Amino acid sequence: MTSIHKVAVVFGTRPEAIKMAPVITALRSHPHLQPLVVVTAQHREMLDQHLRHFAIAPDYDLNIMTHRQGLTDATVRAIQGLAQVFAQERPAVVLVQGDTTTTFAGALAAFHHQIPVGHIEAGLRTYDPYSPFPEEMHRRLTGVLAHLHFAATPAARDNLLREGVSPQRIFVTGNTTIDSLLQTVAGDYVFGDGELAVFLDQARRQGLRLVLVEVHRRENFGPAMVGIWQAIARLVRTRPDIALVASIHRNPEVRGPAQAALEGLPRVHKAEPLPYGDWANLMARSYFMITDSGGLQEEAPSLGVPVLVTREKTERPEAVAAGTVRLVGTDPETIYDEAVRLIEDPAAHRAMAQAANPFGDGRAAERTVAALAYDLGLTEHRPEEFVP
Repeated sequence: MTSIHKVAVVFGTRPEAIKMAPVITALRSHPHLQPLVVVTAQHREMLDQHLRHFAIAPDYDLNIMTHRQGLTDATVRAIQGLAQVFAQERPAVVLVQGDTTTTFAGALAAFHHQIPVGHIEAGLRTYDPYSPFPEEMHRRLTGVLAHLHFAATPAARDNLLREGVSPQRIFVTGNTTIDSLLQTVAGDYVFGDGELAVFLDQARRQGLRLVLVEVHRRENFGPAMVGIWQAIARLVRTRPDIALVASIHRNPEVRGPAQAALEGLPRVHKAEPLPYGDWANLMARSYFMITDSGGLQEEAPSLGVPVLVTREKTERPEAVAAGTVRLVGTDPETIYDEAVRLIEDPAAHRAMAQAANPFGDGRAAERTVAALAYDLGLTEHRPEEFVP
């Protein structure tokens, strides 16, 4: 009789919850794998929204978030809390996702207990340790500690191979965020945010194109963040044919510049971080996006939504190569000009909107769990991999 293998699924932020939810579902459906959900709550309120949306009840909630927490403090608290859980539960494997403080802390705490680590969304690289900061080093350090590497794309796999990772330890799965996205977007979706629903209806009736903005990256804090929001405000002032929805992160380094730039402008809806259902369906109704997010570079192209990325470098070069994403940096003039081009040039917009998404087909979680089962000896055959 085959025993049950306990799999600790560790995450702490909103993006991780989105990407881990389909993995938890797939683990629950496997007869010999038992998910143990451990959240650090590195981001408290935004994480809780998504736990509710995906009906995830954590087995352990470390609740490490403090006001204006620093990277060192958050890392230490996460490692200490996770070490206690791993000592008590002794899972067969620990799964971490992406590149957050929780990701690195989970991998290191598992290593201290000699528990194998599976890294979901492995192999992303800019090869600049400070861009994005601290995510680039989090994922590289996690990669050194990991036993299994679940790469979203062949390009990510190739990065790992160049770093000396055994090909037997790498599985190309696609990205699990596409699984969650495709399961959530619906043409008849009813928005839970009533003010947002009214705003979108008015924009539709007036024939306005919807521009969606979400910027929050730590490396953009300061003058760059101010300049990004000033470019967005200029776009609203000079383009009466658009409506803007700005998702404003709760970090004061983001909120202050955003509120100052958008104050008093018409055709703007300033939203708190939205529940995932609202957010995914809002993306589906957008003409294009302006963001510095990594995950949105994967999600929006699945919906035919062009993305202008306010960063100098991206760890997702497949999106740039495919034409779904354009790097515009943080210069306000460049951001404004590129946004206007998408509004005024239908061919430029069409070229980005119709490009093929290289990141997934909705079966990444299924492939991840199949690869995990293979590594644990529960199946004899290496599972199929994602081919863009």
